Amino acid sequence: MNTNRPATRVPSGKLVALADAAAEFSVCTKTIRRRIADGTVTGYKIGRVIRVDLDEFRRALVITIPAAR
Repeated sequence: MNTNRPATRVPSGKLVALADAAAEFSVCTKTIRRRIADGTVTGYKIGRVIRVDLDEFRRALVITIPAAR
């Protein structure tokens, strides 16, 4: 067993490529990469491709705006 690897979190939702997540939320892939870098969202490297958990991304970045009265 390789002990040099950091502990990994198991994703709870669907893992998608950065381009797919960017298209889903109408943001740039660079925005998603920034969120991975600052720790807001976890990036999962599978082979050479980085993926994000779509449900985690939604929970972390989508903010509900209260209705104006």
